[in-house]
Amino acid sequence: MKSVYRLETEAGEEVAAHVEVADRILSRFLGLMFRDSLAAGHGLAIRPCNSVHMFFMRFPLDVLFVDGNGTVLRVVDSIKPWRASTLVRGAKAAIELPAGTAARAGVAPGTVVRMVEA
Repeated sequence: MKSVYRLETEAGEEVAAHVEVADRILSRFLGLMFRDSLAAGHGLAIRPCNSVHMFFMRFPLDVLFVDGNGTVLRVVDSIKPWRASTLVRGAKAAIELPAGTAARAGVAPGTVVRMVEA
């Protein structure tokens, strides 16, 4: 997980300033497991991904499921540790953010987001 991006809406509003990318088998599987927290403004984009699990997690997350064009298909608000999301048809990536981020940023299904180099 070396690549770092800024997540913003199509209108240019910042959702998260520091988003890492997990795009290899091990980094996708591990995700944020075993971490104690995720700082405000940080996130993890997992691709490809159309569902997530919260096994071995210690804190809740917001998860944005997006298609190949960056359109948010589903927002899972504050998914708790030891839970799993349902499969999201058409999702190409899942973006994990600190709980409450989606609501604060006004991100909802239909919002278009993009990752730009930080």
